Amino acid sequence: MNAAYLTLTLITAAANLFSGGLALAGFAPIYPAMAKAGVPASWVRFPIGTLKTAGALGLLAGLWLPMLGTAAAIGLVLFFVCAIHTHLLARDRSPQLALAVAFLTLAVATLTSGIATGNVSECH
Repeated sequence: MNAAYLTLTLITAAANLFSGGLALAGFAPIYPAMAKAGVPASWVRFPIGTLKTAGALGLLAGLWLPMLGTAAAIGLVLFFVCAIHTHLLARDRSPQLALAVAFLTLAVATLTSGIATGNVSECH
C-alpha cells in the first residue's frame, strides 16, 4: 500500500469522524451554520452526521477491502459536492463553505490517490 494513499486515507477518515461525531452528538455550534445554509436542524444527526461517520468508517475498512474504501471516497465526494451546492444556493459564504471545500479536497485526493496507486485493483 502506498504511503501517500495511507496518509490521505487516515487524515480524511479522521476529519470526517471528528466532524460526523460532532454532528451525531448534536454539538450546538453546528446548528446556526446549518440554518444559515438552509439545512433543517433535524438533518444534523441524520443524514449529515451519519453519512460523514459512515464515509470515514468506510475509508478505514477500505484499507483491508479496497473497493469499500473506493465506494466510501466516492460517497464523500458526492456528499461534499452537495454540501457546497447547498451553501451556494443559500448564498452562504460562511467559514462552513470553506470547510466543505476542504473536506471535498481531502475526499478527492484520497479517491484519486487510491486510483493512481492501484489500490482499487487489489480487489480479488
